[in-house]
Amino acid sequence: MALLNFADVRGYRALNAQACRVAGSALTERYASASPFPHIAIDDFVPREILRDVLTDFPARREQTAFDRHQERLKYQFSPQQCGSAVIRNLFAELNSAAFLGFLQELTGIDGLIADPYFAGAGLHETMPGGHLGIHADFNRHRAMNLERRLNLLIYLNDDWEDGYGGALELWDNRMTACEQRIAPILGRAVIFNTDLDSYHGHPDPLACPVGRSRRSIATYYYTVPRNAEFGIERETQFRVRPVSDDRRDWKMILHHVMQDWTPPALRKGRRGALLPRLLSR
Repeated sequence: MALLNFADVRGYRALNAQACRVAGSALTERYASASPFPHIAIDDFVPREILRDVLTDFPARREQTAFDRHQERLKYQFSPQQCGSAVIRNLFAELNSAAFLGFLQELTGIDGLIADPYFAGAGLHETMPGGHLGIHADFNRHRAMNLERRLNLLIYLNDDWEDGYGGALELWDNRMTACEQRIAPILGRAVIFNTDLDSYHGHPDPLACPVGRSRRSIATYYYTVPRNAEFGIERETQFRVRPVSDDRRDWKMILHHVMQDWTPPALRKGRRGALLPRLLSR
């Protein structure tokens, strides 16, 4: 039995708001006490038949370009708007619904959560054999809505996934000295966690799954009105280097943040602000 179930409303699958709040409140203490930062892994999060329908309709990579640099390699990303599948669009609509926000608010204790209708960085993700995602902390500002990112939700779509394939989600301490949690990306397992500037996570080692397999997941992110009126520190995705590894520093992003921190606000706005991205693109 899944934690969250859907009622059929004339062919549309809908969550129940009260049931969502009850389910979230039952897990509050477990979430808050987790280390290295508040998080939870939940098996059988939603019915597996829905996830198998998502897999059946999973979009093709034909016209997509993968991320392919040292920090993030062979990863594809599909926005829900790219998907013609009613099943996929229905699921993402419910993950952005008031009912689901109620679940998240009860679970995490974060009030006033806002879903992202633009799905910035979110959607369906697929990483191919040999691909990886370095340890990182996520971008913290939704530029279109000027909101602060607070939570990530990942739901894994990998049936019959063997440990030897790799791809476990790693959660690292805030000093980047040790991995405290490794969570296998198996079908039906959801991971929810706080996204602060030191919530370091990723799956940094190359996938060893066979050709013809890939690591697939659903990702949605949630926001609030900024906690600080000035919302002064804006960060893009910050990749970190593991100790005793061949990880490389993301010098381009480091330089971007240094220039951003030291550039007067007036020069970061309007036409004059375009100078900074032009310099970084060279």
